[in-house]
Amino acid sequence: MDRPLVMGVLNVTPDSFSDGGRFVNAEAAIAHGLDMVAQGADIIDVGGESTRPGAEPVSESVELARVLPVVEALSGHVRVSIDTVKAEVASAAMQAGASLVNDVSASLFEVAASAGSGWVAVHMQGSPATMQAAPHYDDLLTEVYGFVLERARVALKAGVGEVWVDPGIGFGKTMAHNLSLLRHLPQLVRSAEATGCAGVMVGASRKRFLGLLAAPGSDEPAATEDRLEGSLAIAALALVSGVSMVRVHDVSVTVQAARLYGPAA
Repeated sequence: MDRPLVMGVLNVTPDSFSDGGRFVNAEAAIAHGLDMVAQGADIIDVGGESTRPGAEPVSESVELARVLPVVEALSGHVRVSIDTVKAEVASAAMQAGASLVNDVSASLFEVAASAGSGWVAVHMQGSPATMQAAPHYDDLLTEVYGFVLERARVALKAGVGEVWVDPGIGFGKTMAHNLSLLRHLPQLVRSAEATGCAGVMVGASRKRFLGLLAAPGSDEPAATEDRLEGSLAIAALALVSGVSMVRVHDVSVTVQAARLYGPAA
């Protein structure tokens, strides 16, 4: 690659925080995925279960019905990632053409190893339903970075050939936690490289803390469609810190930014 990777977000859900309900229909989801490919996305991350704060889990059958037609249709055009915490959904998606598991439970490495797939270990404190109730860490960097690096080592030992780590911005973190993790990304990048990881991924696009930063003096965050500037700024910060992949909603402008940084560190 002549630049770091850009992963486009494709939520096939009625309740995701940014695009929930827009792409529930498979045809609409496929069309949006192809549009992100045309904008330069390297990977499309298909998710059928919302992981927004407060979200409740859905059944395996519902999630499969949402994601499989989309994965199958897109896999002939672009690399596809499946965003799931269910082993059965990950396995079925890989049979349908996905080759990367984006895993906020950081538990599906054996599924990825069996399929010869890549795997992303994401840090999350608690579950989507509870994670933002009262996030607390005694030692933020040690607990978050240490966790994903330990998961990476286990996955590599289990035979996963392509392991990514993601600090899980917004997954059981306050604004202060998010900003500290982002400020110390070079530390995670160095440790991930020493561990043998493919790289670090960061997904902060349109998240609530960016909405709060965009609305100073207000208790309510700016609307998701008004968070582009913050999303792009965080992507740029991640890239200049050596991050090799960013997960975003706004693909075209992020690809333009990624071209400024050349080959990923």
